[in-house]
Amino acid sequence: MRTSVIPLISFCLWAALSAPAVAMRDYIDVVGSSTVYAFSTVVAERFGKTSGFRTPKIESTGSGGGLKLFCQGVGMKFPDVANSSRRIKSSEVELCRSNGVQDIMEILIGFDGIVLAQSKSGAEIRLTRRELFLALAKEVPNPDGSENTIDNPYQTWRDINSNLPNIKIEVLGPPPTSGTRDAFSDLVLDYGCHTFAWLAEITEQAREARVKQNFQLAGDLRRKQRRLCRMLREDGAYIDAGENDNLVVQKLNANPDVLGLLGFSFLDQNSDRIRGTKIDGFEPTFSSIASGKYPISRPLYIYIKKAHIGMIPGIEAFISEFISERAAGENGYLSRKGMIPLSRAEREDIAQRVQTLRGKVHQ
Repeated sequence: MRTSVIPLISFCLWAALSAPAVAMRDYIDVVGSSTVYAFSTVVAERFGKTSGFRTPKIESTGSGGGLKLFCQGVGMKFPDVANSSRRIKSSEVELCRSNGVQDIMEILIGFDGIVLAQSKSGAEIRLTRRELFLALAKEVPNPDGSENTIDNPYQTWRDINSNLPNIKIEVLGPPPTSGTRDAFSDLVLDYGCHTFAWLAEITEQAREARVKQNFQLAGDLRRKQRRLCRMLREDGAYIDAGENDNLVVQKLNANPDVLGLLGFSFLDQNSDRIRGTKIDGFEPTFSSIASGKYPISRPLYIYIKKAHIGMIPGIEAFISEFISERAAGENGYLSRKGMIPLSRAEREDIAQRVQTLRGKVHQ
């Protein structure tokens, strides 16, 4: 008896089209900050070995790049978790919402210091945030004291302060998509800029305009402030070194006169080769960052797409491992990697929120 293949093919097509959708990905996809990457990879490796779930895939894309990918949509082809070395921006929340990513959970995991590192074989240098602003800003206040700016004329550190070394200004740093770059702009460039009273007054005028709901003036003043305070030189003094902090460490060892902008964890892990520059009199150490004395420290976050919980196996367990005492506690394995832990009360509050999956981004 001969059987026709046509009905069989039709049945197979019907079965394929009628079958319920199944997950095409059985691992957690994490993108974002190169600083948090160093901690996420350690958690992912432990999680993969002990949990019964596959080891998550972690990509270092920079905070801004990671959040852009994270906010592209919901589904298997989009990341589940975004690492960030700064808080998510309102514009990024709007991007998420416009693409159907409605429910995001924000978790503060710890703190990190931003350091200017240099090879141990180089001449030791100590800097203030005002000096760093003068070294790296595209425009600087006129040295004659008038309230206007000029193109940055400083070529060596000694040009800025006669007590500094006669070494060419060269700083390796991250690109605009990096949370480290954002935090450096907030904590160093803005601060140094505002040590000049007439520049600080522009920011104050912008605040007053917002209060009076003169949003056009406020926007104009804010853009002027960002241009004068945050725009970096493009003449080789600031060198975009990408998102690979390990590569920056290698370059520092190759050139002892260059400084590199890094997260504290990379300094901590390479302390046999590089040292941190004192900023405003404080050395970047675990204790100085934890105490708040070191002036350039920032919070570290992870963002979870709640729609993917239950869709991708293991997300809840991965987050629980990340914030566990054995990982994020005072004596946890992440603190041994250089992450500054939260207080016990903060850790307990976050653990409780994660357990009940409470907490959303507020902008």
